[in-house]
Amino acid sequence: RRFEAHYFDTAGQSDLTVPAGRFEVEVMKGFEHRAERRRADVSAERPTTVPVRLRPLAPLPATAGKRWASGDLHVHMDYAGAYRNTPAHLAEQAAAENLNVVHNLIVNKEQRIPDVAYFTGKPDPVSSANFLLLHDQEFHTSYWGHMGLLGLTRNLLIPDYAGYPETAAASLWPMNSFVADLAHQQGALVGYVHPYEIEDVPDPAKERPLRHAFVVDAALGKVDYVEVLGFSDHQSTASIWYRLLNLGLRIPAGAGTDAMANYASLHGPVGLNRLYARVPAAPLKRETWLEAVRRGNGFATNGPLLDFTLGGQTIGGELKLPATDPEVRFTASMRSLVPLDHLEVVCNGKVVREMEMNAAHDQADLRGTVPITASGWCLLRAWSAQPQHPILDTYPYATTSPIYVTVNGERPRSPEDAAFCIAWIDRIRESVEKFTDWNTDAERAETFNMLSEARKVYEEMLK
Repeated sequence: RRFEAHYFDTAGQSDLTVPAGRFEVEVMKGFEHRAERRRADVSAERPTTVPVRLRPLAPLPATAGKRWASGDLHVHMDYAGAYRNTPAHLAEQAAAENLNVVHNLIVNKEQRIPDVAYFTGKPDPVSSANFLLLHDQEFHTSYWGHMGLLGLTRNLLIPDYAGYPETAAASLWPMNSFVADLAHQQGALVGYVHPYEIEDVPDPAKERPLRHAFVVDAALGKVDYVEVLGFSDHQSTASIWYRLLNLGLRIPAGAGTDAMANYASLHGPVGLNRLYARVPAAPLKRETWLEAVRRGNGFATNGPLLDFTLGGQTIGGELKLPATDPEVRFTASMRSLVPLDHLEVVCNGKVVREMEMNAAHDQADLRGTVPITASGWCLLRAWSAQPQHPILDTYPYATTSPIYVTVNGERPRSPEDAAFCIAWIDRIRESVEKFTDWNTDAERAETFNMLSEARKVYEEMLK
């Protein structure tokens, strides 16, 4: 326990064989109930029963005709090792975590593709009126960054990876932009997954080459979401996300654990990082779930639950104002199974309101006003600087997707962020110019063409 969390999933009753002695049992079911601990003295003579009743958190404010559904956008049912998982067992894992949707992202492990036979373009047969198991895809390229492709309906994109040195797929083509186009032709959503650790945040001012193409594909309109909560540093990812939002690029928050669900290791259980989206109260459907993800009608979290309105608009909506307003009304709600340090309204990348929580720092229902001085965006976030057990992540963090703000019909402007993105693309170009392992000259030319097209977008924003 000092070095790695250990856990198992249960359907509600489990029989354990243990040595005689004192034990502590800890039980949790997702983020909508408090975690419970019980101690038991186990005898060698007779069974010991430890009953546990979970206490629900206070519900978030209700919306007529809508409900919250939670989904993990990034799970690997089978990835490595000798253990094999199945859709039926993955559904049991999701139920134990109180999770409504699981996207099993089919992906290569080295040059094998586990779970490839499960893809049909439809929800898995284990799906039900309140649970969806969706077999989708992660496209691997360590050069351009990894992408999630959600809602593919016809076929997977093979060979599933590019830019792998010393293989037949060594070329940097196809770029992620081209892969995104193929996914969009099937009506799928495209997102960047586990983007940045603290040491990997792109900085064009540093000497090391830049490769990650998030900034390129965002400019070209290829990105439908980004895993702000994922197997990476949440605040580091948010710092880049904020820059793109400042430029008027409307990219919703996503969340995915990158769990290897065939063994209990690496990052944490299925649903550790998840997205809550507002969906119709009717039976859960893939189409309405994906539409809520695309519209950004929710929040990404590893524990805290959030709701937010601004000027009467809900999360993912747009507020249109005829002029700047120093007193735009907002509402903010938060529930958490652990205490938090901060609950903040963030507008255009800056904290405009730090709010007080209850005495336990685990609940808030607030109303207030924030100044709106220019077109842009606002969101609600909650976080702590240090780890908080039993959240098995580096620190508690949650963020809503933005509510977008348009003042006098003007587009958001941020010359500083536009210049940052231009410099980033220039550093990518420097790196690509040194690359020689193309299959054809056309691949190289098309790559530079996409970089140039993205740069032009930011040049216009700089004006």
